[in-house]
Amino acid sequence: MESRGEVEVVDSVLVALADPTRRHLLDLLADQGEVTATILARQLPVSRQAVVKHLAVLDAAGLVSSNRVGREMRYAVQSAALDKTVRWMAALAANWDRRLATIKRVAEAAERDPG
Repeated sequence: MESRGEVEVVDSVLVALADPTRRHLLDLLADQGEVTATILARQLPVSRQAVVKHLAVLDAAGLVSSNRVGREMRYAVQSAALDKTVRWMAALAANWDRRLATIKRVAEAAERDPG
């Protein structure tokens, strides 16, 4: 059974990843490592301020971290929250696989013995 904290992490990750710009930001960070919002904004059709807002949502969901280097704030991907979400999705998929296998067995048994 999932704890309340794990449920909140998964919920936050799913909400954060619902936005295509935030998914694109994560892809860029995964490819480029630790970078600034200014560098990220140059690669997106949105302003630096919009990028910072998206990064704040990703940070709140535990998907990125920030690190001050001099006057710059650098962002990097963090995988722990995403890992929890992947585990939840895998468990959900396994549960559905079990349910579908049960339905298949029942249907095949009914087909063999129409009763």
